[in-house]
Amino acid sequence: MRNIINSVSVVVVSVALLAGCSDTEEPPRESVSTTQSEQAPTPEPQVAEVEPIDVTISTDVSLRTDRRLMVEGETNLPDGTQLQIVVEREISRVRWQARTGVADGIFAAGPFGSGSGLPDGGYVVRVEVAEASVQPQSVQALIGNQGQHLAGELVRQSRHGLGQVATYSRRFLVGSEPRQTRDQVEVLESPGM
Repeated sequence: MRNIINSVSVVVVSVALLAGCSDTEEPPRESVSTTQSEQAPTPEPQVAEVEPIDVTISTDVSLRTDRRLMVEGETNLPDGTQLQIVVEREISRVRWQARTGVADGIFAAGPFGSGSGLPDGGYVVRVEVAEASVQPQSVQALIGNQGQHLAGELVRQSRHGLGQVATYSRRFLVGSEPRQTRDQVEVLESPGM
């Protein structure tokens, strides 16, 4: 009798195991409501709409008594924006550069030039906004992580494919007797002359 009970037990267990391995699936039961609420998709946080910045930059270039150049300017870029200021002599392509940041809408850099001062001639001052990837997080939040919120005639695609950047340039002449030119340029005379 014991053999029969053991045989029946083995058959019942085998049938139960085979039933668990069948090809048909039972639809899931809705037994726990918390499981369904955990599976519900969480709403994505809404991203605030950022207004494009129509970039404006202006500069004031002044020649110090030692004939070295100071560059100051105004911009509507966010405070903390990193800029590179470049002064280049047209005839020789010699250049001086400095990094600076925007604070309360203004920036300043200098003095530019060698210790003996700038020789007379034509120069270009350029203000370059660094790529968004190297800007502080607070600036990236306003201009976009690829500079996509920058707009206006000063904005262009970065040479390195790192998004949009802005560049401003202005030409000026140093010296008391400027060369004849058809361009509209500012003439800086040495202080004290």
